[in-house]
Amino acid sequence: MTFAEPIAGVRRQVPLLAGLIGLAVIVLAIAFLSITVGARPVTLDTVWAALTAYDPNSTDHRIIWELRLPRTVVGLLVGAALGLAGAVLQGATRNPLADPSILGIHAGAALFVVLGVAVLGISQLSLYVWLAFAGAGAAMLAVYAIASVGREGATPIKLALAGSAMTAALQSIVSAILLTSPRTLDEVRFWQVGSLAGRSMDVVVQVAPFLAIGIVLALASGRMLDGLSMGEDVARALGQNVRRSRAIAGLAAVILAGASTAAAGPIAFVGLTVPHVARAITGPNYRWILPYSMLLAPILLLGADILGRIIAPPGEVQVGIVTAFLGAPFFIALVRRRKLATL
Repeated sequence: MTFAEPIAGVRRQVPLLAGLIGLAVIVLAIAFLSITVGARPVTLDTVWAALTAYDPNSTDHRIIWELRLPRTVVGLLVGAALGLAGAVLQGATRNPLADPSILGIHAGAALFVVLGVAVLGISQLSLYVWLAFAGAGAAMLAVYAIASVGREGATPIKLALAGSAMTAALQSIVSAILLTSPRTLDEVRFWQVGSLAGRSMDVVVQVAPFLAIGIVLALASGRMLDGLSMGEDVARALGQNVRRSRAIAGLAAVILAGASTAAAGPIAFVGLTVPHVARAITGPNYRWILPYSMLLAPILLLGADILGRIIAPPGEVQVGIVTAFLGAPFFIALVRRRKLATL
């Protein structure tokens, strides 16, 4: 290795680091915008005053602290979780279609939560989290087991097909429960389509520890995902324990997808689209794809939430519907690409 090679490596990293700083600034800007936009417009000066000198007698200040700020914080956390979960799944499975919603993880989490509400009468978010974890883990294991049948093992196409079939089956069960149980439908109506509306700081407090663990696990798995992206044989030749690496990545994805689903319901396509945008910016290095996905996803999610508030006044369209509307064309374009088999 020549002396010039490390210098060239540092030079390549400087623009990527500057890009991360720029994305962090955009995240802050869209967070402020999320606090100001709604049925009752609030100026930035009022937001700043509410954050620095809260007046409990001010209606605007109460709206900001009790409604807009919790909604924005939940959007930031859920967005980061979905972006990281998608990137980790795509790297661990070498599947460009991998995403918590396509691999059945969201549907599994939703089914267990709906069953908890319908059968056990559960209505506390603290219990939603554990049900969502159990459902997400069970669905992910089932999809991987089904896709592993046969000599080829769990190929990207078999994972996508098994995940799509599992998602359809679980969603049909959820629909059957909701159609026959009006009480359950009333309880989970907006949660089931994916929504940030009505979330309080209690939601943030309950899911934040789980999301923090999942985010740390995901960010720490960058080197392992780089090894897996070169193929199992190359990863083993480099001394990597492939099974353990996939287990860690799968655990991170289940924690992130389960906690985000418990907080905001199943939100599709964010985990699918964002890692591809991040990869287009950074190249194939997962040590950059992961932090870029963590910052790009909240921008997309909060942007979709803001769009949903302004396109149908005086009501609003839930964020899960907006992201599905925006993500479907991207998904179609992705499956029509020639180099779909591997990342």
